[in-house]
Amino acid sequence: MEAYERERIKALIGADQELDQLWEQHLDLEKRLEELEAVRHLSPGEELERKRLQKTKLSGMDRIAEIVARHRES
Repeated sequence: MEAYERERIKALIGADQELDQLWEQHLDLEKRLEELEAVRHLSPGEELERKRLQKTKLSGMDRIAEIVARHRES
């Protein structure tokens, strides 16, 4: 994610409850994914978790982008 996108999101924190929740979830997912990336060899369960987290993070970012666009329009 680009720095300007993060700044745009941070500027809207507090203005939209859904955005606040999604952003917190995004940060939590990033942290867990970083932990998994630090593991040299993932177990099959960890690999499955990593893929699930990546998909969840991606869908959350799609929703965040929709919210940011909505606020830009108004």
